[in-house]
Amino acid sequence: MTEKNFGSVLSPLPKNLVLGLPVHCLDDYSGFLLSRLEARVGAHVVTLNTEMVMQGERDPILAKIICQADLVIPDGAGVVLYLRLQGKSVHRFPGIELAERLLWQAPKQNPDNLVFFYGGSPGVAMKAAESWQEKVPKLSIACQHGYLSPAEEKELLQTLAQLQPRLIFVGLGVPRQELWIAENKHICPQAIWIGIGGSLDIWSGLKERPPTWFCENSLEWLYRLYQEPWRWRRMLALPQFAWRTLMGIKF
Repeated sequence: MTEKNFGSVLSPLPKNLVLGLPVHCLDDYSGFLLSRLEARVGAHVVTLNTEMVMQGERDPILAKIICQADLVIPDGAGVVLYLRLQGKSVHRFPGIELAERLLWQAPKQNPDNLVFFYGGSPGVAMKAAESWQEKVPKLSIACQHGYLSPAEEKELLQTLAQLQPRLIFVGLGVPRQELWIAENKHICPQAIWIGIGGSLDIWSGLKERPPTWFCENSLEWLYRLYQEPWRWRRMLALPQFAWRTLMGIKF
C-alpha cells in the first residue's frame, strides 16, 4: 500500500521487496524529498528498474547500495508489475519525472538551493543546465561532464565540498552512478543525491524522451532500443526478470 503521510523525515518508510531489493511506497516522493531538503537531511535516491534489479542479483555491492538507499522509487514498469502481482498498489514514477519536479519546486522552497549536474559527454551537462535555467530563471545550477581523469575527479570532489549543493543529479549510467554516489555522498551530507541515467542527454536536447503513447503503455524500453540498438544485450534482463516474476507467483 502507498502511504500519504510520511511523518518525520527520519522515520522508516513503508516498503515492499522486489527479488530481495526494497521499493519504498509513497504517494508523494518529491514532497518527501523536499521535506528532507528543508530539514537539511540528505538522501541517496535510487530509481529502480528491471535492469537494475537483475544487475543487483549478480552484483552484491550494488544490491547492498540499493538496500541502504534512503529512497528507492519504482522507476520501471516491470518493478510495478511484480509488486501488483503480489497484491500491492503501486504506481510507476520515472526518475526523470522526480528530478524534474524537484527542479521546478526547489527554488520556490529556497532560492539558495544550489543544483549540481554531473555526467554526460562534454558540453551535455552545460546545455542541460542552460535549458533548465531558461525554464526556471531562479534556479542556480553548476555542472561538470562525466569524462574526467582521476585528477579532475579529485578536483570535482573538492568543488562539491566547497559549494555544498543541495540537489546533486548524477548521470553516469547504472551501476556506475550508484557506486559513485555511495562512495562520495558523505562530502555533501545535507544534499539529495539522485542517479538520473540519461536524463542529461534529454534535457540538453541530445536525445528525446519516448512519445507519450510509449510511456503510457510501458514501452519506453522498446523506443530506447530503437534509438540505441546496441543496448539489445542489456535488454536481455527483461525476459529474465519476467521469468523470475512468474516463478514467484503463488496461484
